[in-house]
Amino acid sequence: MGELKVGDVVGRKSYGLDIYFKIMDIVEDNDKKMARLNGLDMRLCATAPIEDLEKIESAKVADYWRMAMVKNHEAMRRVFMRRKQERERQLMRSVEAHKSPVEVESFDIPGRVLHVDGDGEYLDLCMTTYRQLSIPADGYKISEREQAEKIFDLLQEHRPDLLVLTGHDGFKKGTKDFSDINNYYNSLNFVNAVKAARRYEKSRDDLVIFAGACQSHYEAILEAGANFASSPQRVLIHAFDPVFVVEKVAYTSIYDPIPLKDVITGTITGFEGIGGMETRGKHRLGVPRSPY
Repeated sequence: MGELKVGDVVGRKSYGLDIYFKIMDIVEDNDKKMARLNGLDMRLCATAPIEDLEKIESAKVADYWRMAMVKNHEAMRRVFMRRKQERERQLMRSVEAHKSPVEVESFDIPGRVLHVDGDGEYLDLCMTTYRQLSIPADGYKISEREQAEKIFDLLQEHRPDLLVLTGHDGFKKGTKDFSDINNYYNSLNFVNAVKAARRYEKSRDDLVIFAGACQSHYEAILEAGANFASSPQRVLIHAFDPVFVVEKVAYTSIYDPIPLKDVITGTITGFEGIGGMETRGKHRLGVPRSPY
């Protein structure tokens, strides 16, 4: 199929082509060609020798993306069902007892998101999903190593309710100590970015933070000040998982703490890939809606 090049979609033969990657760079390492890889729909970075890679046909790539979109749409379907139930409950709480909630038109003020992503293609996908979910969001493509340096100014500019710090990560091949943050590609960068964000706002209630990517050092990211992080079991997480975490916070009433089970089961990956701590919602319901 010809010589592999940057931008090609490939699978690793040694892993049975289980995950599709895009080649981000090809370098010489001790006279051996190595490729730097980013997951196509998983927030995973890896390196592999060129001879271990096989180019994936475009038709198979299209099928792979279709399956990823099916998972995304199913998660969105669950979101809209949940919102309908929660809206009815909030209306009951917001209007007078003698007036039926169905007679009152309401409006939503969800939490606002600042999403900083090391992957521009993933950022575009997430921003589209925010729009589909009616979540106000600002997005920036910033490499993982630069996020700590730039996040304070962005927070001052946008003053969000929720912050996402993500991109790609992974446990370095050949290392064995999962507790050593130096054995991860970008976990230390996420930790530093969370710490920088907490210098702007230390309260976990006033600024809700999700941080991490595939196989990230979950404990260190939470300790740095995140409300939610990946990855408790050092597994892969889906490109859209950060969106579904913050969606639940953005659309849960300010009156309500969010059951952790509800946040995590709303993601594509689930408990192995996403975890966190008790957090209050950021949604405000307004009544009545003005006819003007």
